[in-house]
Amino acid sequence: MNFINTLKDIWKIEELKEKLLLTLGLIAVYRFMASVPLPGIDPTQLAALKESTDGGLLGILNAFTGGAFARASVMALGIMPYISASIVVQLMGIAVPYLQKLQKDGESGRKKITQITRWLTIAITMFQGPAYITAIKTQFGLPESAFLVSGFTFWVSSMILLTAGTIFAMWLGERITDKGVGNGISLLITVGIIANFPVAFLQEVVSKTQNAGGGGIMMILLEVVVWFVVILLTVLLVTAVRKVAIQYARRTTVTDIKDVDGARQYIPLKLNAAGVMPIIFAQAIMFLPIALGQKYPALSSLTDNFGLAYNVIFAILIIIFSYFYTAITIPTNKMAEDLKRSSGFVPGFKPGEETADHLDSVLSKITLPGSIFLAALSILPAIIVKFGVTQNWAMFYGGTSLIIMVGVAIDTIQQINSYLLNSRYDGLMKTGNSNRKSLK
Repeated sequence: MNFINTLKDIWKIEELKEKLLLTLGLIAVYRFMASVPLPGIDPTQLAALKESTDGGLLGILNAFTGGAFARASVMALGIMPYISASIVVQLMGIAVPYLQKLQKDGESGRKKITQITRWLTIAITMFQGPAYITAIKTQFGLPESAFLVSGFTFWVSSMILLTAGTIFAMWLGERITDKGVGNGISLLITVGIIANFPVAFLQEVVSKTQNAGGGGIMMILLEVVVWFVVILLTVLLVTAVRKVAIQYARRTTVTDIKDVDGARQYIPLKLNAAGVMPIIFAQAIMFLPIALGQKYPALSSLTDNFGLAYNVIFAILIIIFSYFYTAITIPTNKMAEDLKRSSGFVPGFKPGEETADHLDSVLSKITLPGSIFLAALSILPAIIVKFGVTQNWAMFYGGTSLIIMVGVAIDTIQQINSYLLNSRYDGLMKTGNSNRKSLK
C-alpha cells in the first residue's frame, strides 16, 4: 500500500514526473540503438559471436552493453570507452599537476575535466573499434557469408559508427544525469545488465525443468531465495558505514550574544569506499594470466574464469586494489584540514595531522573486511556454478553486475526520495505562509 501511495505522490509532482519520463524515454532510445547491427553484417549469422560471449570476460562485457556486443551493434562498445577514460583521468589526477589544479577549481575545473574525458573517450574508441572489428572477423568464427560488405568500406563505416555509438551513449548518459533522475552512465550500464536477466533466468528454468536430475521447480525456488539473500548482503556492503564522531567548538551567535553548545556530528566512512572499481581493475589485470594460460599449457587453468586458480588470483587482486583505490580517492589529509578550518575536531585527537592519521587508521581497518567481502561476492558466481547453475544465471549472484545494480538502485531511490521530501517541505512552507496571511 505504501508503494502505491509513493507512486501516486511521484505522479503528482510535475517536475519529478517529467524527469522520470525523460529518463525512461532516453533509456528506450539506448535499448533500440543497441539492437541495430553494423551495416554490412548479416544479423542472422551471429550465432558464433553470441556463443563466444556466453561466459567469461567477454560475457561480462556483453552484459555491460546490454547484449549489443554479441549483436555486432553500432553500440557494441557501449559506454565502456567512457568508463575507461574516466578511470584513466582519475588515476592521472594523482600525478599530473594540471589535473590536480582542475580538481580544486570547483565547477569550472569539473567542466574541463569532463571535456578531457570526452576527448579521451574518442581516442580510446579509435583503438577499441579496430580491435573489435578484427575480433569478429578472425576470432569469433563468423562465416564469410556473414559479411555482406568487406574491405576498406566496411572498416571505415564500422569505425565511424562504433565511435558515433559510443559518443551517443555518452551523450544519453549525460542528459539523464543533467535532466533526468541522475547517475546517467551507471543507469545505462544497469539497464544493459538487466536486459540479460530474462534470458538468463529462462535458460536456468529450462535447464532445471527439462534435464534429468535438474531439481525442477523446487530447485529454482531455492536458487531465487539464495539470490535474494545475496542481494541483501550486497545492500549491506554498499550502505555500511563507520561513523567517526566529530565535534565543533562552542560558538557565539551574533544576534543575541550567547554561547551555543558545540554540535556533535560524525564523518561517514564507507565500508566499501572503492565501490566496483577494484573488480574492474582486477578484471583488466586478469587478461595477463589468461594470455599466459593460452601460451603455456601448464598454466591452462588460468584461462578458466570459473576455475580455482583464476578466482584465487582474482580475489587477491580485488583486495589489493580496494586498498589502492580507497587510498587515492579518500583524501584523509584534506578531510582533516577542512575539519580544522571549520573549527571541528575528532574527540581525543588533535586537529590536523593527528586527526588525519586517525582517519587513515580507521579507513584502513574497515577496508580489510570490506575488501574481503567484496572479493567473496565477486567469486561467488564461480562457486554457484559448481552447484549446477548455468553460467549466465550465475553472473547475477555477485561480481560487478550485482554490485552495480544494487548501487544504482539505491542511488536512484534516494534521488526520488529527496524530490518527494522537498515537495512535502515546499507544501508545508506554502501552508505556513497562507496561515500567516490569514492571521494578519
